[in-house]
Amino acid sequence: MRVLLIDDHALVRKGLEELLRSRGVEVVASVGSGEEGIQQALTLTPDVILLDIKMPGMNGIETLEKLRASHVTVPILMLTMSRDDADLRAALRGGAAGYLLKDMEPEDLVPALEAALRGDNVVAKEMVGTLARMVQGQTHEPPKRSTAPLSDLTPRELEILSHVAEGQSNKMIARDLNITDGTVKLHVKAILRKLGVHSRVEAAVIAVEQGLGRKRTQSSEG
Repeated sequence: MRVLLIDDHALVRKGLEELLRSRGVEVVASVGSGEEGIQQALTLTPDVILLDIKMPGMNGIETLEKLRASHVTVPILMLTMSRDDADLRAALRGGAAGYLLKDMEPEDLVPALEAALRGDNVVAKEMVGTLARMVQGQTHEPPKRSTAPLSDLTPRELEILSHVAEGQSNKMIARDLNITDGTVKLHVKAILRKLGVHSRVEAAVIAVEQGLGRKRTQSSEG
């Protein structure tokens, strides 16, 4: 796994580098600004990017949006001290694959990166309540993609999306539907493409906003 670190605090970057390298993860670059992070992402093509939110100049959300606009499609995980609902919402709508807090347990970081690479949802447990409020429509902002074309999805894709909306991993979905992990991954990629989103979390938000959710329990037979 090749990781790019973008954080304006040198001590944080140093600590993350040592933590990741001690666990066999290659840190391809460690930079202190969004502008430099974008340049390194385009040059080095890492497998995953860890990105701070509160940075001077170009902040993390702006950096995230510019990375996506530059067609960087790898998982981008926000790693921040911010527990602000607005930051989580902006990160997920900007195309982040996850949202982690800097006070997380060190041993949980690499598994979170691995989960993101598998295409799983990665949101800090402390932020799950905020995410739940988002998908239940209890935020002050209107949903950004409330008219996402669920009608473009096949019946199988809708079924898989309903599982994704419940936070299930590819492995869990494959087991429930008696298909392979690889088949689930292909379906999820198609779902993200059709919905115009970059992460499973964004897709899950759309699904719940449009009432898909747990309907799978009524339609998964046969």
